Amino acid sequence: MLEQNSPGQRLHLHDFHVQLGAKMVPFAGYEMPVQYALGVMGEHLHTRQKAGLFDISHMGQIILTPQRSMADLALALERLMPVDVLQLQVGRQRYGLLTNAAGGIMDDLMFARRQDHFFLVVNAACKAKDLAHLQNSLSDDAIVTMRSDRALLALQGPQAELVLARILPQAAQLRFMDSAVFGDIWVSRSGYTGEDGFEISLPHGAVRGLVDALLAMPEVAPIGLGARDSLRLEAGMPLYGHEMDEAISPIEAGLAWAVSKARRRGGARAGGFAGAGRILDELSNGTNRLRVGLLPEGRAPMRGGVTLYAGDDMVGQITSGGFGPSLGTPIAMGFVTAEQAKPGAVLMGDLRGKRAPLRISALPFYQPTYKR
Repeated sequence: MLEQNSPGQRLHLHDFHVQLGAKMVPFAGYEMPVQYALGVMGEHLHTRQKAGLFDISHMGQIILTPQRSMADLALALERLMPVDVLQLQVGRQRYGLLTNAAGGIMDDLMFARRQDHFFLVVNAACKAKDLAHLQNSLSDDAIVTMRSDRALLALQGPQAELVLARILPQAAQLRFMDSAVFGDIWVSRSGYTGEDGFEISLPHGAVRGLVDALLAMPEVAPIGLGARDSLRLEAGMPLYGHEMDEAISPIEAGLAWAVSKARRRGGARAGGFAGAGRILDELSNGTNRLRVGLLPEGRAPMRGGVTLYAGDDMVGQITSGGFGPSLGTPIAMGFVTAEQAKPGAVLMGDLRGKRAPLRISALPFYQPTYKR
């Protein structure tokens, strides 16, 4: 379920979204398009089959410029994340987690290494907090700048490469998690849908021209937050504020893969990041709860907040749930006790006082199709 907050800022293309027939909703301090004329299911399936265009300009775009050297800045960033930053090559991007002293997740982000700086994309609801955290933590190592003069688009789907290459032929050469600069246009081959695709940062003054050119192509349709949520849920991708927060560790969240080998016990630069004690202990010894996929039986979705039971024992809670249009069935994610986290196990969800069965499933529900 989408987390909605009070209305606030408007996207640079707000009026354009309204002209396209978007239904606007408050989200993370912004007025955001939740769906267009196709509706959530139509937009979801269009993205899976062709190419969907998302305006994600509410997210934070941050530049870290080193005070001394890129190597020094990389090591400073490693104090904030359980990730191998030092060995990231120029032109490559990596998924990262800002952790706190208790081993919880402050935010998840993407960061790219360029020749003379790092480029970060952080969640909209966390960007003010992240900016302050980075400025305070890296004051001796980096100049930290939020680029509020730029829009951010996501072009996702099996025809995304075909479409973008008509405008920017060089983009077709990018592999998954490559990051490149083409003048004022910054492109990474990544996204949040489980599909091949790109995230594109560009100045506000150039964004309308690119959006018009893309939407003029028959393969491309505008896509809102509703389908973005169902797409990431099918792909088993956790959402900050649902499957991640400052009390949930990366291991509990099913993100052990994001703790780089170099930062683990026995690694070249083991530990040394916020919350390392808890996180490395859980890597070695396990944790009391785990994020799992859930398949409700029947046609009724189970959404975030539903309590899960094994017999009379409460064993967990759903954090995200809805209908999976690609799968034709309800799907959900949530946390359950480690003892219950076995694929195929049947639990009961409490729906307004009535219990309904659901099975634990491996993640993802929908296999991603990235270009490696």
